[in-house]
Amino acid sequence: MRYVVLDTETTGLEVRQGHRIIEIGCAEVAGRQVTHHTFHEYINPERAVDQGAYEVHGISDDMLADKPKFPAIAQRFLDFVQGSTLIIHNATFDLGFLDEELGRMGLGKMRDHVEDVIDSLLMAREMFPGKRNNLDALCDRLGVNNSHRQFHGALLDAQILAEVYLAMTRGQDALVIDLANETRGSGGVSADLGGLRLPEPELPAEDAQAHEHYLAGLDSENKAACLWRQCEANQAA
Repeated sequence: MRYVVLDTETTGLEVRQGHRIIEIGCAEVAGRQVTHHTFHEYINPERAVDQGAYEVHGISDDMLADKPKFPAIAQRFLDFVQGSTLIIHNATFDLGFLDEELGRMGLGKMRDHVEDVIDSLLMAREMFPGKRNNLDALCDRLGVNNSHRQFHGALLDAQILAEVYLAMTRGQDALVIDLANETRGSGGVSADLGGLRLPEPELPAEDAQAHEHYLAGLDSENKAACLWRQCEANQAA
């Protein structure tokens, strides 16, 4: 499965107030490695950048004046993400802006062009409930170097988020691999999952969906049921 980690910067926070995308950055993840295959564009939004947004990303109106408008880069962008699974931190925000831009061109919505969308913010809230789960906090918690990040930038943030996502999913992948190796090993050691009991929390629908996406991604990457799935099966038996 091909993953594309995506981030945008915008003129402001509310797409319903006419704010527009000014930067798109995408980083490819393949074989659990961040590749050098990227997409990056600054975009002329045809409106002013809010001061509050400028203070976050440092992108000024002057910097955008000679940049292409969204229709000029739309097809190359869609070609890059086509058929992939997107990983986005707070996907509702970025998808709202992208859907608005695509809608103006009669190109449908982002989900029409990709296989799936994983919201890494929902994943983080599930993994670290009650804690700050913005990108900087996750970098600190997971040991991802973000010292070169002075301002928010779409491509840089996408590349950092790719490392964060790999760190968030690495532990369970390694455990499943270890268990599989023990089961197949010549020493005849097998892992007994029968005694493990999973928690059964009441999750909001969007969190439950994010959890299912997370497990499906692990299943796909491992080409086998992940540890959580195995425990579910034993618990249901």
